[in-house]
Amino acid sequence: MTDSIAVLGMLKIVYTIYTVAIMSLFGWFAYGLTAESKPKGILKMPFYGYIALLVIVGVSIHILTFNKIPWVEMDLKRANMTPDKTFNIVMEKQKFILPSDKLMIDCNDKVLFNVDSKDLTYGFGLFREDNTMVFQMQVLPANKNDLLWQFGQNGLYTIRSTEYSGPDGVPPLVGAVEVQGCK
Repeated sequence: MTDSIAVLGMLKIVYTIYTVAIMSLFGWFAYGLTAESKPKGILKMPFYGYIALLVIVGVSIHILTFNKIPWVEMDLKRANMTPDKTFNIVMEKQKFILPSDKLMIDCNDKVLFNVDSKDLTYGFGLFREDNTMVFQMQVLPANKNDLLWQFGQNGLYTIRSTEYSGPDGVPPLVGAVEVQGCK
């Protein structure tokens, strides 16, 4: 699976360019409001053409990139997938209870994180060593809370609660997940 940092980095550039184009539309509109001579009839067509172009480009960006986000395709086909590993994790009394001290994952394994809360609403997030988030989900008591993920990079990952769960909080588990075997 493509790493989300690479995909989101490219999307950042695309959406920045698109946002600047939309902001230029505001400038064009403001200029039209304050100009000495107002455009008449046919001269307004380039403005509306530009709006149509922005709509077409915006929709095209979404159509072309919806399947580039790493987790989308796997999530859409999830019903037909069997995970390589399943980790059953319990959250109770502001603590993560893992099936083992360290969750070992081989490169490109599809891993199902099945997380159960016994008392409060928690967040379950996995973070890289540079503190960027890989994924997160909300964990609700008495609900099915699971997430399927495929790891394509070696590393140690930290599990953190991404929801406020009271003044005691949930201490992070640094290095609780290790992925190995990637080239």
